[in-house]
Amino acid sequence: MPDDNLILDVDNLKKYFPVRKGLLQRVVGYIKAVDDISFELQQGETLGLVGESGCGKSTTGECLLRLMEPTAGQIKYKNEEDEWLDILSLSAQQLNSIKRDIQMIFQDPMSSLNPRMSIRDIVVEPLEVHGIGNKKSRTETAKDLLEQVGLSEYFLNRYPHEFSGGQRQRIGIARALTLDPRIIVCDEPVSALDVSVQAQILNILENLQENWGLTYVFIAHNLSVVEHISDRVMVMYLGKLVEIADTEDLYNSPLHPYTEILLESIPEGDPKAKKKRGKIEGVVPDPSNPPEGCNLHPRCPYAQEICSSEEPELINRSDEEKDHFAACHFAEDLELKGYGDLVEGIDVG
Repeated sequence: MPDDNLILDVDNLKKYFPVRKGLLQRVVGYIKAVDDISFELQQGETLGLVGESGCGKSTTGECLLRLMEPTAGQIKYKNEEDEWLDILSLSAQQLNSIKRDIQMIFQDPMSSLNPRMSIRDIVVEPLEVHGIGNKKSRTETAKDLLEQVGLSEYFLNRYPHEFSGGQRQRIGIARALTLDPRIIVCDEPVSALDVSVQAQILNILENLQENWGLTYVFIAHNLSVVEHISDRVMVMYLGKLVEIADTEDLYNSPLHPYTEILLESIPEGDPKAKKKRGKIEGVVPDPSNPPEGCNLHPRCPYAQEICSSEEPELINRSDEEKDHFAACHFAEDLELKGYGDLVEGIDVG
């Protein structure tokens, strides 16, 4: 790992869920939620992870924090002493210290906040778990963190049900900041919010990244949101990564047919714009019995015979300085449309 700016290196990560049947509940197969994926995370960047529901995005995020134990693979993290640690081989005590550095913001703020705890107790709980500070200093920390996310200390003694969805998500962000983390996994943090509130939360995340030097893994299904906040984007389909590229390159020059379909599906807010809406035939295959060859080939308009028999590798298809990885046999041959090609009358630059 020669790149000094790397902070996380994920190698051949897998998460399989056993399928059990019969009276004795024997294992008859596996649901391959995350199927042998590898990627790197640079310090200070926002790495987007997109795909339709059920593709394995959230499972990937939970595996990074070992909220869910992976089936196989390595997750290497470089701590502040520049030591590389394999998160999956750490003991419970060692993992406890790592969790101070890697936190998570969850999709549904209502279900992730304890309704019986005040906002003060929710925000300072990580400090209590790790034995940091005293009651007075923890309260001061809670006040400061609420201010960081645009809430008044007046709310400290209130409870989650007294807040709107956007306010609850701000509280969730404050809680994630309590231990001064280096990496935050954002699991669809704005998908349950109104569009106007989404913009507020995204602005808060961007300001925090600038002020705190944070690194984000940003999981979402809305590509317009990902475009706004991400430096690089990974596209996931049926447990596999199919494309990884700089955000601008991926939106303007996709190399995988699935990415093109996702770009076509982005809703356009301008009523004067003429945009072809994306449509993908068929349904997502059963993850316990994925297709042979390329997972997308039963639904891909460009599929050929080799696609049904040979799985394409995720390799760098770019000759330029910026990497552009794609898992498609015809990545160099297809002339796929970028987002700018799909919209007429709109400046997407």
